[in-house]
Amino acid sequence: MGTAVGGDRAVPRYLQIAEEIVQQIRAGVLKPGDMVPSESELTDRYGVSGGTIRKAMVEVRASGLVDTRHGKGSMVKDRPPVRLRSSDRFRRSHRRGGKAAYLAETDQAGATSEVRMLYRGTAEAPAEIAERLGLDAGTQVLARRRLYFRNGTPVETATSYIPWDVAKEIPELHNDNPGPGGIYARLEDHGHEFAEFMETLVPRLATKAESSELALSPGAPVVHLVRNAVTTEGRVVEVCDTLMAADQFVWEYRIPAVD
Repeated sequence: MGTAVGGDRAVPRYLQIAEEIVQQIRAGVLKPGDMVPSESELTDRYGVSGGTIRKAMVEVRASGLVDTRHGKGSMVKDRPPVRLRSSDRFRRSHRRGGKAAYLAETDQAGATSEVRMLYRGTAEAPAEIAERLGLDAGTQVLARRRLYFRNGTPVETATSYIPWDVAKEIPELHNDNPGPGGIYARLEDHGHEFAEFMETLVPRLATKAESSELALSPGAPVVHLVRNAVTTEGRVVEVCDTLMAADQFVWEYRIPAVD
């Protein structure tokens, strides 16, 4: 006899089953590290076909609450989100205190952080990046690509693109570790005072390569964030192209109510 799920017959059965599993995870019935029951167990429990259970598990995986590995099944994640406070993480006081934005936000979350350099050197600016920098596509820039970890788990990749006429004057930007406060601190040290940071966020599903790099389930949701760092003179001196595991972050914005 299958367990009854919901009373609205207009909702497909696989969605009802998926919702119950998700609610069990959120309620702590299925705890971090627990395995989600196997397909055969769920088939018996709900009295439905294997195809219905497979469709339900697609929805459960899309919730970002489980990790799925071929041949091993699905396990409930233990990956509490970092809270991004967009009004706070780029404060100049953080940079002056020796903390780049990522270190500041992970400290606020009580987590440990690690940054791994994947590439550092010259590159040709992609068309979208070049447009944001006010350059022609293919113009030489300094590229810095990093992989960020929280509590040992990869959570985002980020590539900074800096105009070459700016980067060549700042030796620290060519090191893996640019020093306390990160690249924004070094840019300000050399006279590029920031007025604002402008971010564009687009949610989508991860590609196979992105899923592998961020240790995500295939097709997991990610957020593609691109940020312009704008100086008081109105120049964009850095564009950061970032891919974030969507289940790892909560975006929190402070919006002034006055002019």
